[in-house]
Amino acid sequence: MSEEPPATPSWLSPDPTAWASGGGGPMDNGTGLGTFPPEDGLQPSQLPLLVNPWDIVLCSSGTLIACENALVVLVIWQNPALRAPMFLLIGSLALADLLAGLGLVLHFTCAYLLRSDSAQLLTVGLVVASFSASVFSLLAITIDRYLSLYYALTYNSERTAAFTYTMLVLLWGLSLCLGLLPVTGVNCLAEEATCSVVRPLTKNNIAVLSVSFLLLFGLMLQLYVQICKIVMRHAHQIALQHHFLAATPHYVTTRKGVSTLAIILGTFAACWMPFTVYSLIADYTYPPLYTYATLVPATYNSVINPVIYAFRNQEIQKALWLVCCGCVPASVAQRARTPSDV
Repeated sequence: MSEEPPATPSWLSPDPTAWASGGGGPMDNGTGLGTFPPEDGLQPSQLPLLVNPWDIVLCSSGTLIACENALVVLVIWQNPALRAPMFLLIGSLALADLLAGLGLVLHFTCAYLLRSDSAQLLTVGLVVASFSASVFSLLAITIDRYLSLYYALTYNSERTAAFTYTMLVLLWGLSLCLGLLPVTGVNCLAEEATCSVVRPLTKNNIAVLSVSFLLLFGLMLQLYVQICKIVMRHAHQIALQHHFLAATPHYVTTRKGVSTLAIILGTFAACWMPFTVYSLIADYTYPPLYTYATLVPATYNSVINPVIYAFRNQEIQKALWLVCCGCVPASVAQRARTPSDV
């Protein structure tokens, strides 16, 4: 009786070098999380044990993401002073990115050690839910920033806290539903022709995710435009009170704040837009190299998020210094909040 052929590691096709080439049939080009039979004529013991370097990159990114965001989650969790709506949303973003990083590491482990379709479906569901929660949290932070400027006088109220909790429940509930889809049967393991560029997600599944991202990005873009208008209007009013405009320090920092908003939105788009557009136009027959080349930058957004949203925040900086060395430098303690911190 012949031995049962082992499952080929995730993201690898039957040809271990297919990730670096563009040739081959549909099965050669499928990038994903399922199992593939070994080449004809080869016994399991004769199959080369190879690790896709792209998988190593994704696993390394996941490790860095998890470590970075675990620090943010720990600081916010241990510091009772960081309970304002803004910090809850930053904590939600850090938690989502932390889970995404763990998902990438677990996915690598399951692909090369467990070789189980069920385990890989769970890790894919975790990655989908986590990255969805990360993007939704970014939208929630944008909404919070807009409301804090538009309703500046009534922002710090119980109504704002209730609205924040509602956003958190909705975004995590929706993310959980999206993550459960491949686990509950909405996958392409039984029908290869329905696979997307990321197996085992179906073409329809990833199309919904991509279109949702584009809609969220459009909403974020509109909100940031409104934020810029409000900030510039406030700066102009303050400048008029001082009878000059360009030389006003507040105006200079406001321009810096607007530039910061542009960098934030540009970074978000640069990380996620290539994979979003590619996943809409491609399917499982496309070379895996293209999928990796667009998916890896998307994961980098979770590396950048703590730098942009957490480590730049003065209160979180103070908490980090207290955790790391038990003191707060005078330069951090005395720094005033400016429009560039928006």
